[in-house]
Amino acid sequence: MPGNKEQGFSAPRGMRDFYPEDMALRNRLFDTWRQAAENFGFKPYDACVVESLELLKRKSGEEIVDQIYHFKDKSNRDLALRPEMTPTLARMVSARQGTLSLPLKWHTIAQCFRYERTTRGRKREHYQWNLDILGEPSVAAEAEILATAVSALEKLGITGTMLRIHFNSRALLSDLLKTVDISEAKHPAIFLALDKRGKIPDEAISELMHKAGLNDDETAKAWRMLDMHTLDDVRQTVPDSPALAQLDEFIRVCASYGFADRLMFDMSVIRGLAYYTGIVFEAFDIKREFRAVFGGGRYDNLLTEIGGQPLSGVGLGFGDVVIAEIINAYLPNDGESRPECDTAIGYMEESQRSAAILLAQKLRSEGDSVDMALAPEKPKKFFTRTGRGSYQKAVYLGPDDIERGSARIKDLASRTETEITLS
Repeated sequence: MPGNKEQGFSAPRGMRDFYPEDMALRNRLFDTWRQAAENFGFKPYDACVVESLELLKRKSGEEIVDQIYHFKDKSNRDLALRPEMTPTLARMVSARQGTLSLPLKWHTIAQCFRYERTTRGRKREHYQWNLDILGEPSVAAEAEILATAVSALEKLGITGTMLRIHFNSRALLSDLLKTVDISEAKHPAIFLALDKRGKIPDEAISELMHKAGLNDDETAKAWRMLDMHTLDDVRQTVPDSPALAQLDEFIRVCASYGFADRLMFDMSVIRGLAYYTGIVFEAFDIKREFRAVFGGGRYDNLLTEIGGQPLSGVGLGFGDVVIAEIINAYLPNDGESRPECDTAIGYMEESQRSAAILLAQKLRSEGDSVDMALAPEKPKKFFTRTGRGSYQKAVYLGPDDIERGSARIKDLASRTETEITLS
């Protein structure tokens, strides 16, 4: 748009532009996510970016309205930009529930939007890789999803020494609250409040619990639950809890995948969204310098809330913002420029253009990516431009090359040359 530069236009607050140099890491992330999902047998899906506001409120609670971009369309319908994919997944699966073969293993990379205060690691839009397994009630689903995410991390160079997967169980928390005579009806409010720890002062969290109907004694009991730091601590209080037995089995299955050493029981991992019912998890860098890399858990009642049949599910969301920050912090040289194109072709005069086009088409037909100059340029300019790390090889055509019917293709890394035919 004319005049943008003078007016200082920029992307809206919390949103991002991706210039070509920014796309290298994004494409690498997306490619890694897709490869890991494919390796573990997840099928891709996608959906519209606009959702029904009522659907989002049913899935995440009324409080979601204050955290999202919502609006009325020209027919006065209440809509919103999706803040996550799980409600959309529930809608799609519910619509075809009778025809789908279970268990489902689906994945997608979706752009999501939240109207929140921007902080380190959180934008108002982000891309998120979602993994979901529906129709498998055992902890095999949690372990399979986490193994897929761990595989992606390893492909990105994030090893077990850099990251831990913190886990807990909503069902276990409920069992603990029942032992101190806090009614089940109050559990969701406690979960929602305690999940805000670290984001708002503890006094404000206690106030939220009071507003939800907890008295001072119940609030104190809820806080004391967080003093349990190990599963052995929990075992002393609820030794016969089915949820505790489920966590023990979860650890054993993860050990079979080879990543149990990355697991860490963490009572403070609660997950604020209302639909979680069982095991929940969040991954953090080992120093806890960044926000969660990914998070998720089990949701067993998601479909019934929108009219579907009961169906167990486990989901994981892995955003692009925090992992990019961690790669830059832990692997500072990993974001260096890599060749984005196999071959660059340039030429000295207009009379060599046709030969350059034919050579470019020949290399493309053989599978190479080729960037051919659109105008003549001097040799020095061509090799200065192509020597900046974006290309693996370069071919420069002059009159002598056309006359002898061949040219030299230069390997820009090794500085070696080989002959290539121009016929």
